[in-house]
Amino acid sequence: MTSEHRGAPASWSASPPSHQGDDAREPGKRAKQRASMPGRVWRVFVWGAMVFFLANVVLLIATVAVNSIATRWFGTLLPQGFTLHWYAQAWSDFQLASVLWVTVEVVGAVVLLSVLLGVPAAYALARVQFPGKRLAMLIFLLPLMVPPVTYGIPMATVMYKVGLAGTLSGVILANLVPALPFVILVMTPFIEQIDPNLEAAARIFGANTFRYFRYVLLPLLVPGMLAAALLVLVRTIGMFELTFFTAGPATQTLVVALYYAVFSTGVRAPQSIDAMAMIYMAITLIWVLIALQFVSPTQIVSRVKEQKH
Repeated sequence: MTSEHRGAPASWSASPPSHQGDDAREPGKRAKQRASMPGRVWRVFVWGAMVFFLANVVLLIATVAVNSIATRWFGTLLPQGFTLHWYAQAWSDFQLASVLWVTVEVVGAVVLLSVLLGVPAAYALARVQFPGKRLAMLIFLLPLMVPPVTYGIPMATVMYKVGLAGTLSGVILANLVPALPFVILVMTPFIEQIDPNLEAAARIFGANTFRYFRYVLLPLLVPGMLAAALLVLVRTIGMFELTFFTAGPATQTLVVALYYAVFSTGVRAPQSIDAMAMIYMAITLIWVLIALQFVSPTQIVSRVKEQKH
């Protein structure tokens, strides 16, 4: 061996070229990239579909909103002028003052009665074990699983025979049919999460039934009751079929009055109908925003856990 080889450092012959390790890792990187490609394509497709759907909804609402304040809009990008005359005309032509008052009465009565009747029923279903409990729960939930038209027509026929059709009481009872099971559906699992030992502890400390309900059970039920009332409120505002079958000329809610405005005989300005639609949408959004100030339905479980601890 020559002197040049003997004097060379050992690291020269021991360390391989750095590009060999990179070449060894390249196939793994390429395999990971190929494996992640379907996931990326799927995410792009989902987000693209969501953006397309939301863009269509926003454009539809914007079209109705702009047309409701347009003097004339035909064949141009923007209307020739803007006015609030159509809102005043819709208010007077469709008698929206009385329609809105009927809507408030129906929605308020349905929300109040469904909570007052549904919470005790949900408490019984959550606490009491009895034969046929699943069958009873299924019967309670039938109005939610069956389309309203299926039982709405026979129910309206019975109401016409007994004289309830066309009255405010008939409209409230018709809307209560799906609202009451909805409250039971929401409140039953909510009550099941409340520890039954709380009642035993309250009894040990001398609380009677009223004190237990007032100071222990009711504070725990309030978040669920508010969430159920919120969902019933939104559902009742948009309930068309049952109200349409049972309402009369003086007991129409806003959604039924809007239907008659669109499909009734006679020539009506489309701007006036769009103004009425915007009033309906604004009222619905205002009620929902007010309700969301008090409760968030997604936080029901977390609130129960916080109160239990």
